[in-house]
Amino acid sequence: MLTSLDEYPIHQVPRPIALSGTSDRNHYGRYWFGASHRLGAFQIEAAFGRYANLGVQDSSVSIAIDGAQHSFHGSCRAPLDPTELRVGPVRLEILEPFRRLRLVVEPNETGIACDMEWRARVGALLEDHTLMMDGVSTVLDMARFMQFGTWAGSFTVDSRTTEFSHDEVVGIRDRSWGVRPVGVQGAGRPSTAPPNAWLWSPIHFEDECLVAGWFQRPGGAFWRPDGHRIAVVDPVPTTVSLESGEVGRLDPIGQRLTFRSGSRWVASAEIDLVGADGVPVTLELEPLARFDMRALGYMHPEWGHGMWHGDLELGREDWSFAEVSPQDPTHQHVHHLCRARLGDRVGVGIFEQIIFGPHTQFGFTDILDGAP
Repeated sequence: MLTSLDEYPIHQVPRPIALSGTSDRNHYGRYWFGASHRLGAFQIEAAFGRYANLGVQDSSVSIAIDGAQHSFHGSCRAPLDPTELRVGPVRLEILEPFRRLRLVVEPNETGIACDMEWRARVGALLEDHTLMMDGVSTVLDMARFMQFGTWAGSFTVDSRTTEFSHDEVVGIRDRSWGVRPVGVQGAGRPSTAPPNAWLWSPIHFEDECLVAGWFQRPGGAFWRPDGHRIAVVDPVPTTVSLESGEVGRLDPIGQRLTFRSGSRWVASAEIDLVGADGVPVTLELEPLARFDMRALGYMHPEWGHGMWHGDLELGREDWSFAEVSPQDPTHQHVHHLCRARLGDRVGVGIFEQIIFGPHTQFGFTDILDGAP
């Protein structure tokens, strides 16, 4: 059970690193990466997860381009050593912690490949802790840090290869760990928790990056609103925090969303934010393109996070956005590549949405009814 990390004094519990500190089957660790072309030409996203108590390691990489989305999926038996960040042709390299990473999908049978290097634009920020309960059951108990950066490299879909530079593609990434529903869920009583909505928007501006996220109960009540602004400085620090002074609060306090007719997909958004000075500002978001998170395993019936596929299995799927039903529950977790405005400044980033249930604040009265 010993691995290379057991040589270091990093243990939190009296067990080898290969053994989780909890027996909860939903224990997990995951990377998520987003790469956005500044002009909206394409969106690339990737996920890499380890589920030690399920014995599974998996990864997905997807490219949204020219009105369609193309996705690679891979799953394998989790290696004993957590530093072995590979799933078949997928390789994640930590070149310099919090500064430089490399994501590679070597040429494989699916026809989707990439070789991309991440470069940090600001230091990594540890977000507020998230705890979500359903009665006496823990649904979420997780830590997460997020970071803004840029990407350079290339991706290939079938015989078409696209190259890009750090000047062309901005990025957001996060790394989270803890307890979160993964794999095939076990038997038990149905959930009694209300159908929450989740909205999140990380945005790049020339001189700073800002992020705001919040859960929302039916009727519109915000809970765990969380927002920050981070100055872009040189040299780039490895980490930033409120305590060290590089970060300011910028919490969401209001919203005005419009939706595409017949759907819950956002057509425009205005988010009211307030900082430590108490002066409200409004972030305006204009969606340019859509990226469906099903492509990375979220709510996926076959390639969901932590599902067992044996020692190694690869897969591919493609869809045209014009052919996706707006009532398909597996296409409700969405990222929109957006142009952003804050006063006279223009930026680029993502608006994430998950909205299920009777959220009357948006005019919805059922589980998946759409806008007029």
